[in-house]
Amino acid sequence: MRLLLIEDDKDLVSSLKRALEKEDYAVDYVSDGIVADRLLRTEKFDLIVLDLSLPRRSGLEILRRFRSRGNQTPILILSAHTELDDRIEGLDLGADDYLNKPFELSELEARLRALLRRSQGNSAPVTKLGKLEYDSNSRRIFISNQELTLPRRELCLFEILLNKQDRVVSKESIMDQLYNLDEIVGLNAVEIYIHRLRKKLANTGINIRTVRGLGYLLEYSD
Repeated sequence: MRLLLIEDDKDLVSSLKRALEKEDYAVDYVSDGIVADRLLRTEKFDLIVLDLSLPRRSGLEILRRFRSRGNQTPILILSAHTELDDRIEGLDLGADDYLNKPFELSELEARLRALLRRSQGNSAPVTKLGKLEYDSNSRRIFISNQELTLPRRELCLFEILLNKQDRVVSKESIMDQLYNLDEIVGLNAVEIYIHRLRKKLANTGINIRTVRGLGYLLEYSD
């Protein structure tokens, strides 16, 4: 999943980026309010973590502008502002969640998982498809009660396709969610991961169908 971290505390950015990338988020970050606002006009993200106190443009103003453009990407506010009025204003402007600093990393990660599930129309952490069971909290896959362990990129690809089950996902969209802006890879990398994942899901009733010219579709049949 592609995540944008908008935060000007360099130490916090460094620790959060490292931790979130271990959870397989493709993390981009900016520390300037105007730069963040411009980036959000051109790039798509699955989640946004937004600080309120930013140079040149406040987090609340970024949030107001973002929602005014009709974008519904989930936003979690991180802030040292503990006053009730600040929280109310952020939520009224369209934030989906609010976490005060300092915070526990495990709580942030849990809140991000919950936001992702809600944005994808699935509030339950466990998804079952025939023999396969996927727990989005632990990010573990079981087939007939036997755990299937996937390498990091293949697991991310599986999650992307599962979250869009029965809908076509383009190569470009997959690339955007697998990699951040600093990573340069070719579209053929997606084909390699698709091929590997297909083999590992064989005989489960789950098929990844190539829709020529459009992308890939995860289907399940009994």
